[in-house]
Formats: sequence, structure tokens, C-alpha cells
Amino acid sequence: MAKNALQVADRLAAAAADEALPFRQAPHNLEAEQALLGAILVNNEAMDRVSAFLDPHHFYDPLHQQIYETAGKLIHAGKQATPITLRTFFETAEPISPTLTVPQYLGTLAANATTIINAEDYGRTVYDLATRRALIIIGEDMVNNAYDSPVDLPPQKQIEESETRLYDLAEQRKYGSGFVNFGTALTHAIEMANAAFAREGHLSGLASGLIDLDSKMGGLQPSDLIILAGRPSMGKTALATNIAYNIAKAYKSETQPDGSEKTVDGAVVGFFSLEMSAEQLATRILSEQAEIASEKIRRGMITESEFRKLVDVSQEMGRIPLYIDQTGCLTIAQLAARARKLKRQKNLGLLVIDYLQLLSGSSKRGDNRVQEITEITTGLKALAKELAVPILALSQLSRQVEQRDDKRPQLSDLRESGSIEQDADVVMFVFREEYYVERLKPSEGTAEFVEWQQKMMSVSGRAEVIIGKQRHGPVGMVPLSFESQFTRFGNLARDYQVPSFDR
Repeated sequence: MAKNALQVADRLAAAAADEALPFRQAPHNLEAEQALLGAILVNNEAMDRVSAFLDPHHFYDPLHQQIYETAGKLIHAGKQATPITLRTFFETAEPISPTLTVPQYLGTLAANATTIINAEDYGRTVYDLATRRALIIIGEDMVNNAYDSPVDLPPQKQIEESETRLYDLAEQRKYGSGFVNFGTALTHAIEMANAAFAREGHLSGLASGLIDLDSKMGGLQPSDLIILAGRPSMGKTALATNIAYNIAKAYKSETQPDGSEKTVDGAVVGFFSLEMSAEQLATRILSEQAEIASEKIRRGMITESEFRKLVDVSQEMGRIPLYIDQTGCLTIAQLAARARKLKRQKNLGLLVIDYLQLLSGSSKRGDNRVQEITEITTGLKALAKELAVPILALSQLSRQVEQRDDKRPQLSDLRESGSIEQDADVVMFVFREEYYVERLKPSEGTAEFVEWQQKMMSVSGRAEVIIGKQRHGPVGMVPLSFESQFTRFGNLARDYQVPSFDR
């Protein structure tokens, strides 16, 4: 009983302390709102200076919201917004005080207005205060949801929703700019062409490090959803890893006058490895760069000199901006939230997903996997545009490839091909004929074995990337080399580059 009495006393004391706390109003500045509205009513050009970023809901006072919205509608309709023209919309409005009606208040705003020179500064002040109020609301919602903890809103989902709301709040001015003047778009196009001309290799996108592939695609283009598909053991992950590493290794940036970092070459790479662990992925890259078979690394079958080489290579690799997320069973919403965070913190430039079919939609759709894949591919394309980065997503192919004599994949071989093919800007297939020929090995000493040997020699160490769809360029086949012991794709030597041993 004594313990309960003490608890009650503590609660009463806490309540009394809460009552003593001063009341805090949400941040606002009515004078700045009045000065801005007055400037607009005196000279409607002030609206042009703030309408691109300032909306009615950014005003704290509800009456100011109505005045700004009404004035904006009149101005956009080609009419003048003055205390006289606005009067008819507020004649029946509730008076502000017994001695001040809204029409009179409009006249007061105009009479006390300053010049429009400071209109944008007033608008920025109003916007910044609105942003602070929005932050307070998000914070309060986070606290309330954490306390209530609804059954349908587990903690992880609360974190995702809060992160998304914070990101949207931070980026709304950046990505919601509306229409762009055609002249501005042309300027951006010329700047991109100039950058491609000045860059080594003359690429407008990110250089994959594979010369023939870059020549065919112009590099990996910002905002593109690129699908890399293939059957198991064709080397999808190896090719994606090679491209990701090459781009991250080439990363260079320079500091701008405003203190921000501008990417000059390469990119910061985010790699979502839904199938393999980060250690397995790192081992693959380590094997490729150190030129030591990954099997030897995994089993510890390496010499002392090879170990020293691994250490040296790993130290060099540790400096490149390649970030791996090994979480399995991610939803498209979780993936997007993590990608946005990496974009804000590290200036993400390329996103790789291994692989598409291991993602899930925002909600369970029963057995309708096609609808779920549609949601995923649509979400990935929207994310690529939002972040202005290329997204390279790996995809499995259906088994119907194995039923054909020619095993080269086609667009129709994509699983749930409708949505993937439709949403993707580029669809590529990786194909190694060596894999299939090797499994047809006949008995030694036969005529078939000799023929098989000749066939193996012609396809050994060779791979193909088949571009089945490309919105901005040609389709076709790109030959590559493949070193299976290092899981490494490379540029295939031309005939004129092959050394001759004739005397």
C-alpha cells in the first residue's frame, strides 16, 4: 500500500511540474506573412517570386492561407489581385474583431506593404517555419505511434514510414519543381553532351569498364531501370559485381564553391545483395582483383605470398565507395527508404539489386505474383527517376530457355515478362555457350569427342551480353571474355590485338 501511495504521489508531482511548464506555440511569423501578402496585393509580380516553392498550407494563419490561395487563383487566371478584387470573396467572412472586417484587413495589408524586393526573403521565412512545424508533427506522430503501438503498425514499419516522411519533407523542393522550360531542358542536354565529349570514352552515362558494352549503351544512364537477366550459372551476379566495382573504383569528386561535392567520374554504388552475404560478395570481388581463385580463398588453400597479395588488394578495395546491404526479403518500400538515405548521406550514383524476384511488394497479394512484380518494377523505375541514378536489377529467366536448341534468351523468357519488359529502359541477357557445351562432353577417344573439343575451344572463355531492349539506343550482341576461376568478365581482345607467333 505504501508503495502504491508513493507512486500516486510521484504522478501528482509530475503532473504539477507539467502544468508549470510554459506553453510553447508552433514556430511562426505573422509579420512576415503579412509583409508578403501586402507585397503581393500591391504588386502581383511578387507572386511570381514565391509561387514556385510556397503553397497556401505553408502559412500559419488560416486567413492568410485563404488570402494567398485566392490571390494566386486570380493572378493565374490573368486578373489583378488587389484589396478591391479580393473583397468580393471575403465580404461574408467572419470579422477578425468587432472593429475589423476581412475586407478592411486586406486594405491594411496593402497600406502597410513594403516593396517586392524582399518578397522572396519573406516567402523563404514562411516556408522554413512551415518546414519546422511539419517536423514537429512528424516527431509527435512518431512518439504517439510508439506509445500506442497498433497491431497493424509494428516498430519496423513505423521507422520506415517516419523515414519516408522525413525524406519527402527534405526533398519536396528538389523533386517537385513542376514544368521545366524547354530552353532550360535544352541547356541541360547540351551540358550532358559537353560532359560526354570531355570525358574519356565520350560517354554520357557511367562507364561500366566494359568497352564494347559502353559503346553500345553510352554508359549506364541516370534515371534508367536496367534489367540484367539470365539463367542460373550464367554469371549475372558476377557481371553486376564487376560493373559495380569498376564504377565505384573510378569515383572522383570535387568540392563546389557552396561546399557540396560534385561527382566528376564514377559513382558511389549501393548494392542490395538479397541472395548472397556481404562476405561472399566481397570474396568474389577480392578474387577478381587479386586474381586468386575464389575457391582457394574460401578453403584457405593459398600460399603466404597470395595471402599478402590479398591483404594489399583488400586495403586498396576498402577505400572505394561501394556499400552492400545484405538484408534478405526486403519490400520495395524498405529498399526505397534505404536508397534515399544513402542518396542523402553519400550521394548515391548507382543502385544494384541482386535480384528482382527476391523483393516483395508492400502487401501480400495472395498468389497473384504478377501484380506484385508489377508493383516492384514500377516502384524501381519511379525510384530511379526520383534519385536520378541508374538502377541495375538482376532477374531470373524461365525454364523454357532450356527446352530450345538455341539457348540464347529472349524477352519472352523473362519471368512475369509483361511488367519487367514494359517498365525497363534496358533489358540485357548474359549468356555463356561454354556452360551448355561443357555438359555435352562425350566419351573420350570418339569422333564426337574430337568435335566436342573443337567446339569447346571456340566458346571457352567467351560470353555474350544480348541487349534485347534499349529505349535510347540499338539492340544487339556484345562479346565479352569470362574467366570462371576469378568470376570476372572483361573486354574481348580484337583480332588485331591478338599477338601473332608466326615467324
